[in-house]
Amino acid sequence: MRVVVAMSGGVDSSVAAALLADAGHEVIGLSMQLYDQRDGESGYGSCCSLDDLHDAGRVARRLNIPHYIVNFEREFQQTVVSNFVSEYVAGRTPIPCAHCNSDLKFATLLDRSIAYGAEVVATGHYARIGIEHETGRHVLRRGVDAAKDQSYFLFSLTQEQLSRASFPVGDLSKDAVRSVARRLGLPVADKPDSQEICFVPDGDYAAFIERKTGNLESGGAIVSQSGDVLGRHSGVHRFTVGQRKGLGIAAAQPLYVLQLRPAEKTVVVGRRPELERTRLTASQVNWIAGAPPDGPVRVTAQIRHRHQPAAGTVRALDDNRASMEFDSPVTAITPGQAVVFYDGDVVLGGGWIE
Repeated sequence: MRVVVAMSGGVDSSVAAALLADAGHEVIGLSMQLYDQRDGESGYGSCCSLDDLHDAGRVARRLNIPHYIVNFEREFQQTVVSNFVSEYVAGRTPIPCAHCNSDLKFATLLDRSIAYGAEVVATGHYARIGIEHETGRHVLRRGVDAAKDQSYFLFSLTQEQLSRASFPVGDLSKDAVRSVARRLGLPVADKPDSQEICFVPDGDYAAFIERKTGNLESGGAIVSQSGDVLGRHSGVHRFTVGQRKGLGIAAAQPLYVLQLRPAEKTVVVGRRPELERTRLTASQVNWIAGAPPDGPVRVTAQIRHRHQPAAGTVRALDDNRASMEFDSPVTAITPGQAVVFYDGDVVLGGGWIE
């Protein structure tokens, strides 16, 4: 069949394209241009840069497949960057990779793939897709390599999207992927993985947000849970729940950010035990099966990508919301992050922590 592969210029998507081509499929490589490459003041450049687009083209030539660059600048700004800025200003901690992977890559590439007559869109994600024999529904599973599993970022995929998706490296470890790349002579076999958010390569989120928002009135108080003023800060957008460093407060014991109140320009801090919670509510919840469960469901849930899954019970609520109650307290439940529900290695769904 004809397959469109999202080629980022990294080793994972390159091997995904190679495996599909080796299996006899007609592969078309598409790389996304996400920002104006001439804009030296953008601060972008850690991935999807000119070098990455060049690497994707080199791999495509090695595999003897066509390669095209598609302009997603407008979609990237609207779907990912604008959301990132507005969430931080609202005192929440966003996950741009989740919006980029599901809302941009899949939704937009699936639309674009029709123009190429492609049945499937493939990426280099470490995740797997299966079929539930009893119902015929598609199932999203963790990748085999637990250290690289990316199913957390894909919780918003729908049945229709999964039916047209392919994750060729999901059954492989990272070492195996690099071995395949070396065996095939791909020029990105030993290319390092990108670690930072692509549009904030220097890691200075606050400066990026300030550049995007202009005159951000940001100063306010740092207070205890009882309301005592302990210090001052220069912007709620500079903090996230669970943060310990950079508070600028002298205290007898370590203090952590417990809550952000952007309307009051207030940062609430306290001791580590005060970060623990047993409940959360999530909005914009997507259930992979296509419909919410009828009653409470026992799950393990992740509240961050690297969070150790914690056991508990999830209940679907009205308006695409859900409540999660953990068996034991978990630390630093952070508004704006995703909570993803699992049954073993199967993703049941997920939503955005309120």
